[in-house]
Amino acid sequence: MGGGQRGQGQGLARAVTLPEHPDRLWRNPEPRAAYDVVIVGGGGHGLATAYYLAKNHGITNVAVLERGWLAGGNMARNTTIIRSNYLWDESAGIYEHALKLWEGLEAELDYPILFSQRGVLNLAHSPQDVRDSVRRVHANRLNGVDAEWLDPARVKEVCPIVDVSPDVRYPVLGATYQPRAGIAKHDYVAWGYARAADALGVDLIQHCEVTGLRVSGGRVTGVETTRGTIGAGRVALSAAGHTSVVAAMAGIDLPLQSHPLQALVSELLEPVHPTVVMSNAVHVYVSQAHKGELVMGAGIDSWNGYGQRGAFHIIERQMAAAVELFPVFARAHVLRTWGGIVDVTPDASPIVGLSPVEGLYLNCGWGTGGFKATPGVGWCYAHTVATGEPHPLNAPFSLERFVTGALVDEHGAAAVAH
Repeated sequence: MGGGQRGQGQGLARAVTLPEHPDRLWRNPEPRAAYDVVIVGGGGHGLATAYYLAKNHGITNVAVLERGWLAGGNMARNTTIIRSNYLWDESAGIYEHALKLWEGLEAELDYPILFSQRGVLNLAHSPQDVRDSVRRVHANRLNGVDAEWLDPARVKEVCPIVDVSPDVRYPVLGATYQPRAGIAKHDYVAWGYARAADALGVDLIQHCEVTGLRVSGGRVTGVETTRGTIGAGRVALSAAGHTSVVAAMAGIDLPLQSHPLQALVSELLEPVHPTVVMSNAVHVYVSQAHKGELVMGAGIDSWNGYGQRGAFHIIERQMAAAVELFPVFARAHVLRTWGGIVDVTPDASPIVGLSPVEGLYLNCGWGTGGFKATPGVGWCYAHTVATGEPHPLNAPFSLERFVTGALVDEHGAAAVAH
């Protein structure tokens, strides 16, 4: 009898013990009295800057302060498009640097980010669109950025669901194509940077809103927060649409306007959309996420504001534009809509560099292009904060250009600026 029981026990499959998953990917420490560097804003840019400060420059006594939860602002509300095919040399430089970092980021962070290089099409609908687009292709190639000009037949090959018939309101006359461009999972990107920065000793402090900047003798000395005063040798602002609000605490009036930017996703669908398509004429950009939902966005709302919500008339125009380009979407259902807050400069290019207050650094004005720049600006901004001098790639994006007139005018130069 006993022997039979032992036999049954030996016949059962041995239980497999899975490795224990950590409760959290990073610590949630209490803020210390002071840090070498305080970064205001716990989105993608702030987290990437903290990581590269620690990894590239050995500066680990760093705090990232986030008034809500990490990556809960624009990082969680963007449409995840990544590309580097900008017209001007200065823009192409920093975005191409970012794209090269994107291509190795999953291995760098040892964390999945679902980076999918499915390419981006920018459609041309008029003879002027064609001239501008071909000019941009040549400029991209001169800067070592992959770019092609496709005729309508080739557009149809790359994305079969685009309507290229000649009898529509805005016929497709061709498109620029960047094969290395694509999308990534925005949440995973933020979590990967947060996890890696935490492992290097950076403090990530959530629910800690900055309510004031301490300045003495023309130099920043710390920040006032809802969790007390924190001393700082250097303060790096990276708060997207709220950067102008924080900078004003130090008496700096930035040339920024904050606008809502709305987007939407459809219900889950089978894979039908193999690339990313953008159109300035009908003004929509569309990709299909890894789970299957269509992700759509358009231009910024015309008014200034800080509302993270959608409005029906904006969403209606987005859907109308998408259906015009993709008739196959006509019966797709909208699953949810949302809004982010984008900060826009007069020349539609960012401000990254020094401020009039010593020890206070600026990273803002990315408008609708912030996500794609995440690794590149984190790398360059960390260099700027660590050395006190701009990295060569962000030097053209100084605040002083609005005095000198050396603008980097990307308004309309890169088709859709997203």
